[in-house]
Amino acid sequence: MVDLPERPNDSSRLARNPLREQIRRVLVDGLLSGRWRPGERIVERRIAAELNVSQAPVREALRELETLRLIESVPNKGARVRDFGIADMAEIYPVRAGLELVAAELAAPRLAADPRPLEHQVQALRRATADQDVEEQIKRSVEFHREIVRAADNSVLSHTWESLGVEVWTRLSVRWLNMELHAKAADHARIAEAFRDADPEVGRMVRDHVLNYVEAAMQTHGAVS
Repeated sequence: MVDLPERPNDSSRLARNPLREQIRRVLVDGLLSGRWRPGERIVERRIAAELNVSQAPVREALRELETLRLIESVPNKGARVRDFGIADMAEIYPVRAGLELVAAELAAPRLAADPRPLEHQVQALRRATADQDVEEQIKRSVEFHREIVRAADNSVLSHTWESLGVEVWTRLSVRWLNMELHAKAADHARIAEAFRDADPEVGRMVRDHVLNYVEAAMQTHGAVS
């Protein structure tokens, strides 16, 4: 049986981490571990039985993954894992880069006044890098960018950015494509400093920083697949 992550006791935390979200994480972990490979079916009924839940939240989680283009529905065959390659990154990351360019420009006054949220993530990322903790590096890198989006204080932008599934795609890119985390703590530190110093080029810095993920992966793999 696949265990769900431990359910929080606090009801407010539970509201932020609904059952669908827990199931989605189980499914993503299965993709990362190789339980399901590209082209392989994911049987909704079987997952529901393993997790001891109804099929409804499993179906919702699968639909979310389909929205992220990780899963595809095949008529009369159900859900299966999509093939995933550099070409997917080449489509997703420029969109993310454009959103973060706008986010950085909107967030600049707030983060110049109080860069501590970014500095906190930089310190955490440095510790994770020193510990060679890849999962924590991914988490802190994504949280660094989420702090920029949050500081932009634009609900449409935030919703669109979150809909890209940044953390999921980052984890899959690292695991499936052996993509190194191009942006280390030093890169994030420079961006945090640029916000603190009210650098007018900070938006461009953030955009280029995101695009470097794709460029590094393409160099590693030679070409777009």
